[in-house]
Order: sequence, then structure tokens, then C-alpha cells
Amino acid sequence: MEIRIQRIFLKISRMFSMFFLAIGLIMSNQVMAAEPDSDQTADDDVGSIFDPKVERREVEREAINTENWEIGAFYGIISIEDFGSTEIIGARVAYHVTEDFFIESSYAQATAGLSSFERLNGNIVLLTDKQREYSYFNVALGFNFLPGEGFVGDQLAFSTSMYFLTGLGSTDFAGEQRSTIMVGAGYRVLFTDWFAWHLTLRDSFYDIELLGSAKTANDLEFSTSFTIFF
Repeated sequence: MEIRIQRIFLKISRMFSMFFLAIGLIMSNQVMAAEPDSDQTADDDVGSIFDPKVERREVEREAINTENWEIGAFYGIISIEDFGSTEIIGARVAYHVTEDFFIESSYAQATAGLSSFERLNGNIVLLTDKQREYSYFNVALGFNFLPGEGFVGDQLAFSTSMYFLTGLGSTDFAGEQRSTIMVGAGYRVLFTDWFAWHLTLRDSFYDIELLGSAKTANDLEFSTSFTIFF
């Protein structure tokens, strides 16, 4: 009798175990169906952070400046040795070989004043009016050594550059032409891609003999100019 009762309880316990096992399998399948695919979710997250679509940018070739020639006029003050300081006007033409180097040609005219000797001896005239006409022509090599930017306020900036000049030429003064060595430096502000402003300091060296002894004169010049590129 006891053995029969034990068999009955054993069958009942097996039935309950199978029932709860079936319930567990059904619930686990439902949970897996409700959860999203982890790989797909990761791909979606990466796609939202890194957008692989890159928009093609159109470049306007006409907006790129390719002008290498520069031309302009300048005005300044030149100190002609033994003849004081006077106004000088001239023109300059430059060809920019690269961003760093350029070749410049310049021509200028001035009129010399009285020398200190003439001022001390009022009746003595060393030069005629024609001989007091002063002019020079030179060809120089320029080097841009400090390119940068100049700021006006917080919103406005211009391209700038400091440069060196050295060249050869001739100076026509006191009725003679003299071979000349020129050295100088300048500062350029580029307002647009075709319009610029310069401050230039030059010194010209040449041999001269006016007061009975030969010497090397150096004429210091400071000028400002506006130039255009074309």
C-alpha cells in the first residue's frame, strides 16, 4: 500500500516539474523576442555618431588669386648727403617669383637743395639747377622673411609681410651717372588680393667727388606707396 502511494506522489511531482519547465521555456522565448539585436543596435549607435556621408564642396577657381605682377607709385623723403633732405616721388614694378622671393625695379626723382658749404658761403654755387636734379634707377631682389597678419579690432585682419631688398643700379646727380648699391627693408599690408600698401626704407651707396675729395655717399630714403597686383 505504501509503495503504491509513493508511486502516485512520484508521478505527480514529475508532472509538476514538466509543467513548470514548459512555462519557463515559453517565458524565455518571449523575452528573447522582445530584446533588440545587440549587433544591430551597436551599428545604429556608430552610424548616429559617425556619419559616413561627406558632402562634396565646390571650389571656385576664379576666387584663387594667381597674379604675380605688382605695380605702384611711391612718395617719400630722401636725405642726399651734403645737400639735405627733400621730397622724392617714383614708381616701382615687381614680379613675385615665389611666395618668398620677388624681383623689383624702381625709378625715382628729386631735386637737391643747397649744401652746407653753400649755406655758409652765400655767394658760392656748386651746382646749377639742372645739376641739382636727382634721379635713380635700380633692380633689386626681395625676400619676404616675416609673413603674418595685422589686426584692426576683433573682426578685421589683413595679410602682412616684412621684406629685405638688395640691388644694383645707377644714380644721376650733379651731371654724372654713378653706379649704385642699394639695400633696404619694407613692410607690406595686403588689403585685398590685388591692393597693397608699403612702408619702405632704402639706403643707396655711390662714389662722388664734389668738394675736392672723393668719398662714398649714402642717401637714406623713407617712402610709402600703394600698389596693385595684376
